[in-house]
Amino acid sequence: MKLSIARRALPAAVLAGVSVLSSPSFACSSCGCTLSSDWDSQGLSGTPGLKIDLRYDFINQNQLRAGSHKATDAGVNNALAGGTLGEIEQKTTNRYYTLGLDYTLNRSWGVNVQVPFYDRYHSTVDSDTIAAGGFDASSSHLHELGDIKVMGRYQGLSPDGDIGLLFGLKLPTGETTANFTAGPLAGSALDRSLQAGTGSTDLTLGAYRFGALNKDWDWFAQGLFQTALKTRDDYRPGNALNLNGGFRYMSWGRWVPQVQVNAKTGARDTGANADTENSGGTLVYLSPGLTFNMNKSAKVYGFVQLPLYQYVNGVQLAPRWNASIGTTLNF
Repeated sequence: MKLSIARRALPAAVLAGVSVLSSPSFACSSCGCTLSSDWDSQGLSGTPGLKIDLRYDFINQNQLRAGSHKATDAGVNNALAGGTLGEIEQKTTNRYYTLGLDYTLNRSWGVNVQVPFYDRYHSTVDSDTIAAGGFDASSSHLHELGDIKVMGRYQGLSPDGDIGLLFGLKLPTGETTANFTAGPLAGSALDRSLQAGTGSTDLTLGAYRFGALNKDWDWFAQGLFQTALKTRDDYRPGNALNLNGGFRYMSWGRWVPQVQVNAKTGARDTGANADTENSGGTLVYLSPGLTFNMNKSAKVYGFVQLPLYQYVNGVQLAPRWNASIGTTLNF
């Protein structure tokens, strides 16, 4: 039978996520790419003190993709018939609220803590319902604390502190046992890639560099690698590599326009509770943004992420765009 195109969610987490250190690790597959909301405001300048970042991210996964293209009806039907696709996800709407705490001890050392809260609506039609001739959707709506990330940094590699190393852990603080709340699957477990947490303790290692091209332009580059050290319930999120770089213009007074390129490549999730066939991929986003410095202690910012390239393994849902807004307070 022919099915109208439905949607499948991307795994792992790449989105408009944090400043050079502070980006949430999204548990909903590969929805977006981490970006740097304002790399100078995250303690990378080396100025001692506390910074608080409050951030809202919106990711609406509503486009079904296979490989590097939009999925076709025939491709979805073949995946269902071949057993590589066990459900047809209709929609995943993600809203992330993240509290970031960044403390710079001195010009060489600092620590950053990210505490995310997830508001995620998800709906899907499972293969058993389809086989029985139905198309009734099952849905869930999470309101949960996600996995907390604690990152340290050392920026004493150069006299100016413009080169640094990143190291830290993603902790298994997020819920991993949420169920569907409506539809034929009500009461059964939600897919692991769509839980608020991965259930794993992950190691994150990275490096960054930032500086000035001239009196008008600043730049930064950053790389982060994340891998699970300890897992549970036979689910292991795939290793992920995030690469970010950007420029900002510093001669508009309080207004600071900037543009970034954010990329992530993620391996497939593994384990009996993983959707291995439909997880992992490579995403590249162009991210224009604008920061407004209200005073010496406070600033607000906003970004839009636009996909330059999206490649997903199997059949997955991808967003057409992502958006982030937030504010940073210096103490």
